[in-house]
Amino acid sequence: MAEILVQNKEIVIPGEELATGMEFLPSFGTYRDKDKIVASRLGLVSIDGKIIKIIPLTGKYNPRRGDVIMGRIEDVSYSGWRVNMNCAYPAMLSMKEATSEFIQRGADLTQFFDVDDYVVAKIINVTSQKLIDLTMRGPGLRKLTGGRVVDVNTNKVPRIIGKQGSMVYMIKEATGCKIIVGQNGLLWILGEPKSELIAIEAIRKIEQESHLSGLTERIKEFLEKSTGKKIEEKKFEEGEEHDLSKTI
Repeated sequence: MAEILVQNKEIVIPGEELATGMEFLPSFGTYRDKDKIVASRLGLVSIDGKIIKIIPLTGKYNPRRGDVIMGRIEDVSYSGWRVNMNCAYPAMLSMKEATSEFIQRGADLTQFFDVDDYVVAKIINVTSQKLIDLTMRGPGLRKLTGGRVVDVNTNKVPRIIGKQGSMVYMIKEATGCKIIVGQNGLLWILGEPKSELIAIEAIRKIEQESHLSGLTERIKEFLEKSTGKKIEEKKFEEGEEHDLSKTI
């Protein structure tokens, strides 16, 4: 008899049985053992129709082509910059992909980006050996000045962004802060010092409570109490979403 043995969003451990019966399909973080689906890692159960997967609670960023990330310049060479992306693999930003300006051979590249500068960039290539190429030629891709950089669990980034960008939009509207969320778990926040702290506290609250139901309402209540503002939750139309390359 086909049966799901756990609740959606329940925390499970490796080896725990999640479902019985051939009707259900194992996905990420699960495997089939005869007629059972079993968890292969610690995380939250996600049940989508007949598909069962595990959402990891922890884990380092796994770079993917097309991701918009935040990174720190950690080295300047004669041909470009090496960027720390908050993961096990460094990335390269070539002169050609750094700017639309012409850069003469032998030019001092620190006039564009220097060590410890933070940039918003897009991954354009990831090889099988995890060699990563970046570009900064595109909307919203640029060097960051001022503000605070916050490191979050990369698995919580989708919850911080929210459906169609609704969660980060609400935090921006409530605090008046400019916020950029990198898909590699680095966030940049710029605003009044008190507002920055409220935004960071809201983001940490999302991190800690992302597995609980009613998260949006709790974050809304927290922001209203902290800012003294009445917040109207943004309802995005079908196919519409908040442009995350915009900071406000």
